[in-house]
Formats: sequence, C-alpha cells, structure tokens
Amino acid sequence: MTKKNAIEEEHSGDEFKMKKQLTLVDGVAIIVGVIVGSGIFVSPKGVLRYSGSVGMAIVVWIMSGILSMLGALCYAELGTMIPKSGGDYAYISEAFGPLPAFLYLWVALFILVPTGNAITSLTFAQYILQPFWGDCDAPIEAVTLVAAATICGLTVINCYNVKWVTRVTDIFTATKIFALLIIVGAGAYYLFTGHYEHFEAPMEGTNWDPGFIALAFYSGLFSYSGWNYLNYVTEELQNPYRNLPRAICISMPLVTTIYVITNIAYFAVLSPYDILASNAVAMTFGDKMLGLVSFVMPLFVACATFGSLNGAIFASARLFFVGARAGHLPRAIALIDVKRLTPVPSLVFMCIITLAQLLVADVYILINYVQFVEALFITISVLGLLYMRYTRPEALRPIKVNFALPCIFFLICTFLVTFPCYASPVEVGVGLSFVLFGIPVYYVTIWWKHKPSWLQNFFDDCNDWCAKLFMCVPEQVSDKEQ
Repeated sequence: MTKKNAIEEEHSGDEFKMKKQLTLVDGVAIIVGVIVGSGIFVSPKGVLRYSGSVGMAIVVWIMSGILSMLGALCYAELGTMIPKSGGDYAYISEAFGPLPAFLYLWVALFILVPTGNAITSLTFAQYILQPFWGDCDAPIEAVTLVAAATICGLTVINCYNVKWVTRVTDIFTATKIFALLIIVGAGAYYLFTGHYEHFEAPMEGTNWDPGFIALAFYSGLFSYSGWNYLNYVTEELQNPYRNLPRAICISMPLVTTIYVITNIAYFAVLSPYDILASNAVAMTFGDKMLGLVSFVMPLFVACATFGSLNGAIFASARLFFVGARAGHLPRAIALIDVKRLTPVPSLVFMCIITLAQLLVADVYILINYVQFVEALFITISVLGLLYMRYTRPEALRPIKVNFALPCIFFLICTFLVTFPCYASPVEVGVGLSFVLFGIPVYYVTIWWKHKPSWLQNFFDDCNDWCAKLFMCVPEQVSDKEQ
C-alpha cells in the first residue's frame, strides 16, 4: 500500500468506513479457512452414498474441486470488474437489477449463511464433546449448547477487532491443514503396507443416474463451499485487483489436492460400509489408525471447524452490511461501530438467525437443500458475467477469463440445478418456494415507497435504538470516494 493510500485509509472525525486491512496471506487464509471446515469431515459419506462407488466418489471430489476453481476464476473477473463487497449480491445487482439481488440476499439471510454456519458449529460441538462420551453419542442438548456458545463467542471476536479475526483464521487454518496431513500420512502408510483391497474394483456399484450424480456433487461442493467468500470482503482487501485472483489461484489448487488425497486415505483405511455407517468419518479413521493417540483427531477436527466458522462469520456479515447499505435490509444492519469500525449490528443479527438454525436434525437433507439454492444463484451470477460481456463490453476488467470458462461453468451449474428436481424433489420444492416467497416480500418492504407514517416511524425508531445500543453510525466516506 502506498503512503497516499495509507493516509486515505485513516478515518478522521467526519469519515467512518471499514479499512483495507486484509493482505494476500489473509486472503488465502480466509478462503482455505472457510472451505476446510466441517465438509471434509462430513461430506465423504454423502458423496459415497449418492455416487455408489469408491471410484466415482473420488471422481466427484476431483471434479468438484475443478468446478470450484472454474467458479473462482469467473468470480475473479466479477470481483475485479465490480470491486464491491457483497459477492453474488453485488454482481447480480449490477447485471439484473434490484429484485434478483434482493432474492439472493433473502435466501442468503435465512438459508445459505445461517444454515452453513449452523452445520459447522454443530460439527465443532460434536467433535469437541465426543472424547468425553467415549463410544456413546454426546447428548444433543450439550452439542446444541456448545454450538450456540461458539457462535456467540466468535461473533464477539468479530465485533471487537478485525485483526483478531484474521489471526484466529491464520492459526486455525494451519492447524486444520496439519490435521488433514495426519490423515493423509496414516492413509499413505496403510497403502504402502499392501492394503489395496478397497481399490480393486473402484467403479463397482456406481450409480449412473444423473440426478444422483448431481446430489453427489452437492455433497462434494458443500465441502468446497467458501471459494467465493473473499469476494464478500473485496472492499477490505488490499490491492484487490492483484490479491483477489492471486489468493484464488493459490488456495483452490491447494484445497483440491488436499481433499482428494484425504479421501483416498479414507478409502484406503475404511471400507465403503464403514464410511456409510459412520457419522464422523475422521473419528472412525482415527480410532482405526491412530490407536492410543486417536483422541487428537476430534481435537483437530474441532479446530478445523472453529476456524472455518470464524472466517464464514467474518465474510458473510459483510454481505448483509452491503445489502442494508443498498436499502435491501433494515438500515440498522448498515451501521458501523464508531471505535472499532466493524459492522456490529450485522454480526449480531446474523448470530441470532444462526442460533435459530441449530434445531435442524438431518445434515444431509440440509446440505441438499442449501446446495440447490446456492447453485441456483451461482448460476445466475455467472449468467450475469456472460450478459455483461455484451451489455458492458467497455467496462474495466483487470482480469478477463477466457470466454469458454464461464460458458462451461454455466452449463455445469445448470445441470446441478436441473437434475436434482426429480431425485430430491422435496428439498428442491422447498428451496424454490422460499425463493419465490421473497418476491412479495420485496414489493412490500422495498418497492412500496409510500408506507403509512406509523410504520415508517416504527422502522426509524428501531434503527435509532440500534444505533444507540451498539454505539454505531452509518458509513461515511470522504467526498472523493463517493
């Protein structure tokens, strides 16, 4: 950062805005930290269940990584062309206007973000408590309470200091990579000692039904969820034109490689029956391979999910902040703490919604439900990229990917949205219904400008109350940045 930029980032008495504090290393840590969370310790069972064989499961893991990389490269073009925080919300808004952008914000607020965070926090709680209950399952009440306490604690950290958030992310990213390397090392040792029996007929039992292959990708892509989270915080990234694509190109091949060899290690040690019978694949692996030190596995998994949850809370709070700043959420969510320059109301609001999601029971149905909605809006975002290639051909694009990449990514996303409609109709139907329900909500809350005075006064009083409670003010920038 130049001296001039550094001076511009300092806030004066008449300027309050979130600072550009995230470096390239922080960006890589956020992407890897958010991606490597509960998914790699939960999804292997789901991928195997729907793919039907060891060989096809590994293919799904490889292709999920490649697909995520394609998506990340497309988002690098979008993120540098539209250098605003908010990710898909900002891109859909630029391409297609306020209604589709609001619908994304609507489902992100009540489905995508809180559900993903709830799954991660529950996984953290299950793994951190499991050693205290031995071979028995930890009580659901204890798991829920620990998950809730974790969400609240990380929300406090995110409210207090951005640097604390990045330090936590950096530390736990290193820890979770170390945990996966232990799994890889143990699996390699098992393979090198002659145990190849689970790979003798790798494609036997493969389910070639397109709908179930799409559902297998849902579980695989859930593990890669987070590849677009850095786009949520573009405004806080130093030199985003350079660091955004670099962070993507470093983190995505790293995560894909680790995920594939981790699953090979799982399949080397555990039979398909063992994986399908286990609700905690990493713990089952540790019990078989690590012997007396198997207790370290739930500890490492807990660290992985803790770091992932921390990064997700940090990034997704900026999405709701940007949505509120644009007038698509209550104005109070777009307020910034006057001392710490963090979006405290947005963080607290998201915390409350996430706590309400902790009552969900079946993780795999939830994954299908979330991934369908997410795939739908990622498809719309990439369609927006293709659309703006023609409607805004002269727009500044510091990064411009080959036209074939967004076309391929769009076609694959269309497949993932279309074929589960008959293989998992309930989840798809609920997801679509919730998206469509957002349309009347938009017209009542956003499009309707002349609301009754008593209703408008009520909203204004709530916003003022939040500003006083959290000691926050609206974002204010200097005239040259407006």
